[in-house]
Amino acid sequence: MGTQTAITFVLWMSLYTQFSTALYSSKLVHRFSEEAVSYWSSKGKNITLPKLGSLEHMKVLLSSDLKRQKLKLGSQDRLLIPSQGSETFFYGNDMGWLHYTWIDIGTPNVSFLVALDAGSDLFWVPCRCIQCAPLSSSYYSMLDRDLSEYEPSRSSTSKPLSCSHQLCELGLNCQGPNGSCPYSVNYSENTSSSGLLFEDQLYLTSSGGGAPEGSIQAQVIIGCGSKQSGSDLDGSAPDGLLGLGPGKLAIPSLLARSGLVPHSFSYCFDNSYSGRMYFGDQGPATQRSTTFVPYKGEYSGYFIEVEDYCIGSFCLKQNGFQAQVDSGSSFTYLPSEDYKLFVAEFDKQMNATRSGIEKFPYCYKARSHGQPDVPSMKFKFALNQSFVIENPMFHIIDYQGDDLYCLGIQPLDGGIGIIGRRELYDGIPLGV
Repeated sequence: MGTQTAITFVLWMSLYTQFSTALYSSKLVHRFSEEAVSYWSSKGKNITLPKLGSLEHMKVLLSSDLKRQKLKLGSQDRLLIPSQGSETFFYGNDMGWLHYTWIDIGTPNVSFLVALDAGSDLFWVPCRCIQCAPLSSSYYSMLDRDLSEYEPSRSSTSKPLSCSHQLCELGLNCQGPNGSCPYSVNYSENTSSSGLLFEDQLYLTSSGGGAPEGSIQAQVIIGCGSKQSGSDLDGSAPDGLLGLGPGKLAIPSLLARSGLVPHSFSYCFDNSYSGRMYFGDQGPATQRSTTFVPYKGEYSGYFIEVEDYCIGSFCLKQNGFQAQVDSGSSFTYLPSEDYKLFVAEFDKQMNATRSGIEKFPYCYKARSHGQPDVPSMKFKFALNQSFVIENPMFHIIDYQGDDLYCLGIQPLDGGIGIIGRRELYDGIPLGV
């Protein structure tokens, strides 16, 4: 509020200087006033406010002050992790090549093995299933227990998200303001999830950052996913998906809005494919950074501006492109025209026998000591920041039994790129 006020005064002074005969002002409306109630009613939102000057009014003001203080001061050093720990799991081909973690929701709490995706926002779990992936452990070789199905009526802390709620994005599809808010999320490759939205508790534990450890129940929004399609139905996210994007419905945004942690998180991998996830982690002070940029006018994902990219000592000076940092993508993708220039230079610098295979044309035969020598690669971002791609190759044995090392970078139509998990393993710190 202080920042907004300062900006308002700066703009007013500028206008007054240029147009001395004009006076510009704006009206301030108290959020507990009748005028505020009328405004929200006109927007179809039924809001009950305490009477001005009443004890309930004072309690609400005090609660608001405490929440603001906690947001500004108390949450800055705290990290939050899922109640079952920060570890993430990778199961390879058994579950769609994504990373997963165990989370608990509802009262009493129920555990779900959710896929992690920084390329989307919504947190949903299988619920009142009409069309869901199998939940029996017999379908998944690495599981020793069945997966869960969420039933809101069995949770004492669950309540439907009404169509009049400000976070109901599909409110126009509701039959009335008191109806349950629907959702529909479309992913790539004809994959989708749809159902109704509910509010319920997510169980977290505070960890590190100088704050005392303890259990925290955060009120979040959960998709009751009754119908899945595509890879979600085939088993890539059989027990739900935790969206970590920048949108208002994403868990990092909801936790920050509640004043529990700063609007940030870290999601890190290593070469053994294991990982850790922390909500509220802002990284070390020495960490290099680049700014996120809007895509088509909106901050709909973690997009960054790639200004240049280099292979060895040769840098391809192009117009640059936007790329989305997406943990749900296995490979890294360059815009098609940039890709052609990139692989032409890469192949020129590779001192090895090329032996392309289907889908991966830039594969090279192994040498006696293993991987052939690979030229260095790096992306250059805004603010003169750069990121070195330590290992862009992956090892595979073809149908003839030959050892091959293939370039894990692919072309993509549409003029944008994607920085996927293979490069995230090598060190891009992912956060809001």
